Amino acid sequence: MKFIQRLGYYSIGLVIGVIILLFFLGGKKTSCDYGLDARVIKNISTKKASYSSEALQSFSHYQIDTSQYKTILQDATVNFGESQTDLDSCKIYILESKYASEKYKLQIENCDSIAQIQKLERQ
Repeated sequence: MKFIQRLGYYSIGLVIGVIILLFFLGGKKTSCDYGLDARVIKNISTKKASYSSEALQSFSHYQIDTSQYKTILQDATVNFGESQTDLDSCKIYILESKYASEKYKLQIENCDSIAQIQKLERQ
């Protein structure tokens, strides 16, 4: 079998494989959150958010709406050095984010079914 024939068969198989993958994965919301930061942020963002009174005061002081919290959360990075990830019940994460040209630091208590925002500080 000549090289051109092998290349043709390979191309046909590749095209069929890509079409099958697009058919099966086309309508699904798949994501590739493999990094530690991405997994923690995705875990927190999928849970119901609860706000402490201190966090709500900080939100009003910095003129941030609770709906803007999701935007701050999506652009955040987790500071694992300051976070308390060795707790048994609810882990406490420190997230740092930049929003509207200001740097913010969030303290979030991540439990099984709820993520409570404890503090919001401007750096």
